[in-house]
Amino acid sequence: MKALYACGALAGPLFVAAFLAQGVVKPGGYDALRHPVSSLALGPYGWVQTGVFLVSGALTVMFALGLLRLPGVRRKIGACLVGLWGVGLVGAGVWVTDPVSGYPVGTPALPDPMSTTGTLHDVFSVLAFFGLGAACFVLAAGSGWRWAVYSLLSGVAFLGFFFLSGVGFQQDPSLVDTAGLWQRLSLLTGWTWLTLLALRERPTPAGSPE
Repeated sequence: MKALYACGALAGPLFVAAFLAQGVVKPGGYDALRHPVSSLALGPYGWVQTGVFLVSGALTVMFALGLLRLPGVRRKIGACLVGLWGVGLVGAGVWVTDPVSGYPVGTPALPDPMSTTGTLHDVFSVLAFFGLGAACFVLAAGSGWRWAVYSLLSGVAFLGFFFLSGVGFQQDPSLVDTAGLWQRLSLLTGWTWLTLLALRERPTPAGSPE
């Protein structure tokens, strides 16, 4: 049981460390402020980000299975939503995004038309973000007011930053040059919340549900 919660605690730091490091060293005109994390799977060494999607997603699904064993309908719903985040990450890794915002260099700002692979990537990504955002709200209650306030604020910030990034990736002139930044703020917010959830809910020696 403890191993499942360890998976939840490791998934976020792995994902965040990977995209931060790749954003610095990625060759070929990649701009972390402008381009989405998913675009790291394109161009040189794209397999690295694909692997990060798959591994982090699998770890999150394992964590969700641990949450699913906790008592209470609310926690079980929250576990399913966390699992949706994990499944979405795996799907985003299996189906690679289309080029966007001119990366790789020489590609259009928006794909026209979108490929089947790119469409599936976006569908899984939206489901993933919806799942984690909803989990923040569902799991806010029942654990003290501090956690409740933090979870609610995290959910609002997570989805708000995600919305701003989506508008930017659609080439809105006021946000296109910072869309990557907004997406990274969203991911940092969501992954931090999920990591703290895993640490908070992990079984204790005296009260393990095992």
